[in-house]
Amino acid sequence: MEESNFVDYVKIVCRSGKGGRGSMHLHHAKYQYNGGPDGGDGGRGGHIYLRGNHNYWTLLHLKYQRHIFAEHGGNGGSAKRHGTDGKDIYIDVPCGTVVYDAETGKFVCDVSYDGQVVQLLKGGRGGLGNFQFRTSTNQAPRFAQPGEPMQEMTVILELKLLADVGLVGFPNAGKSTLLSSLSSARPKIANYPFTTLEPSLGIVAYHDQKSFVMADIPGIIEGASEGKGLGLRFLRHIERNSLLLFMVPGDTEDIKHEYEILLNELQKFNPELLDKHRVLAITKSDLLDEELIEMLSETLPTDLPTVFISSVTGQGVDELKDLLWKELNSESNKLLAITAEDTLVHRDKDLSKMANEFIDEGEYEDMDFVDEEDIEDLDDFEYEEA
Repeated sequence: MEESNFVDYVKIVCRSGKGGRGSMHLHHAKYQYNGGPDGGDGGRGGHIYLRGNHNYWTLLHLKYQRHIFAEHGGNGGSAKRHGTDGKDIYIDVPCGTVVYDAETGKFVCDVSYDGQVVQLLKGGRGGLGNFQFRTSTNQAPRFAQPGEPMQEMTVILELKLLADVGLVGFPNAGKSTLLSSLSSARPKIANYPFTTLEPSLGIVAYHDQKSFVMADIPGIIEGASEGKGLGLRFLRHIERNSLLLFMVPGDTEDIKHEYEILLNELQKFNPELLDKHRVLAITKSDLLDEELIEMLSETLPTDLPTVFISSVTGQGVDELKDLLWKELNSESNKLLAITAEDTLVHRDKDLSKMANEFIDEGEYEDMDFVDEEDIEDLDDFEYEEA
């Protein structure tokens, strides 16, 4: 099978630079026997930053860059020479990237918009030279400070797609077909389960040159929140969506029951998802006659808008677009988006589920990829004096 370029998860080791040590030096010059202390300060170690970049849409560029180390600060020198500061490192990530501590699962930060800069690790401060410690009672101090140590962290970067509308449904519910009919996106479509193996984004055109973004999420099955199927890996992409469009085929025996199963899986994964606005679309309605549609309408859930559609014939598609636009721009949905911005992803990661989440991904099998000997060797590395 061809390897996908859609990478929404990486685990990397990041380490800031340690501060350079201060210099312990006494000035010596001809005809100047008591020159006094002139040891310079050490340089600051390099910081590590995360920077939102809208030109990236996956974490593919970080897939094989598993160690990111900033430069150490240079040591101070004689004649009050200051050590060079370590070079800072900026890691460009797509908007919507969430960072967790890989050791504890604790939430670290969230990069949600283009140009946003977040300091991930702080470089160590440089040590003070003996010139800084001179006093009237100690005019020739013979000591200097070492630099502050570096900071090291193994982090998990997770991408959660930014989209207005997220498609939620069982496999073969017609999600990819709808996305291809409403936008220029061309996801793979076939009549077998789990045809869609990665999320797809499409821009849906609306009246007066308006548009909104729709995300096709791989099919969810019962038990997805416990790691069954592909659901656990891709459920997090639904967290970023403003509106959830549930899709259930019209030839399903019990439409309401299937909708409740999907809703239950979202609740188990993240109860906050139930606060989002929801719309129910009954797909493949070209197989139903008017009398059957009326009968089915009486059995559908009453707590959300419902529409019968057919992506093949175009039945109800315009009505669906009007309904989605209305829900997206409702005042209650806008207020919900504002409150969710600061609380949605600030949840710690359950590391016990990580093995199940990526068990089928060959690139994630070797989770303990840090070579401790290489780290120790690099720890002993020192930059030359300035």
